[in-house]
Amino acid sequence: MFARLRKPIPPRTYQRITVLALVFLTLIVVTGAGVRLTGSGLGCTDWPTCTETRFVADRGDVHAMVEFVNRLITGLVSAAVALAVLGSHRRSPRRRDLVWLSWGLVAGVVAQVVLGALVTLTHLNPWVVQGHFVLSMLLLLDGMVLAHRAGLPDDAVVRPAVTPALLRWGWGLVGLATVVILTGTLVTGSGPHSGHNEAEAGASRAAHIEAARDVRRLPIAVHDAARIHGIAMVVFLGATIWVLVQLRRHGAPERLQSAATALLTVLVLQAAIGYTQYFTGVPALLVALHVLGASLVWLAVLGVALRMQLPLEGPTAHAADSSGDLGADHVPHGDLVPGR
Repeated sequence: MFARLRKPIPPRTYQRITVLALVFLTLIVVTGAGVRLTGSGLGCTDWPTCTETRFVADRGDVHAMVEFVNRLITGLVSAAVALAVLGSHRRSPRRRDLVWLSWGLVAGVVAQVVLGALVTLTHLNPWVVQGHFVLSMLLLLDGMVLAHRAGLPDDAVVRPAVTPALLRWGWGLVGLATVVILTGTLVTGSGPHSGHNEAEAGASRAAHIEAARDVRRLPIAVHDAARIHGIAMVVFLGATIWVLVQLRRHGAPERLQSAATALLTVLVLQAAIGYTQYFTGVPALLVALHVLGASLVWLAVLGVALRMQLPLEGPTAHAADSSGDLGADHVPHGDLVPGR
């Protein structure tokens, strides 16, 4: 068994490991939202045990079970991240960029565990809860870059598939997505799913759970937050359409066009869910779908930006440095997308 663990891992296998880790990192965002939306944030009143007297949640307590299952999924995420780290060291050939990115996942998961404990210990303070989601997006960023770079050939350098102007637009989309996500957390934090009011000192566990339903919001009107978020979303949507038109007009690589189309599709669906939940009283199910949509939008926009650089192939490509520090090739000027 140990001899098998010492065997080198082929690049294709390692890429699958990184994709698995990315899937679990996305899943934990949604299940974490489920904890919040069901009012189960204090289902387990202690950490790392569920209560002072029980490590495992009581099966008859729905709130405790929801929170405890989320903690178990956190364990699966930790296992997937551990595989990504071990795999980066056993991968043949070893690449320094993949090693550093995989360890970045470890740092992010540890930070999430610490912040998750603070969420519980501060009784779902809305500011801490919002930070929990933002940190999740940073983890998805690391995981997406890791999975993307794990799929790049070891013996090739990368070059931009578009001109510098459109490459800047690609990363501009990432910036706009960041603004949309941050303003979205303001909407959530000022709405009915932001956190809770604390029960009186010495109150029973049932009183704490009941208090979780009477939320304490961020100091901003939900209508104002929604208006700011909506404006940011419209700007983001318009920029995405413009980039997609330019990519198609100038014959960008099919994978890049497909990634941009996927981003636009997810954006439209996400906007539809957002407006529907706003005008229907923010039902929990739609909020959960909106959280999933936010994660998918984030992954999609990162996919567009990352695919704007492609590996060189053929005899003109120079060998990549074994450290994973890939070089850059000449970028033509003129059209937004270089001719093929």
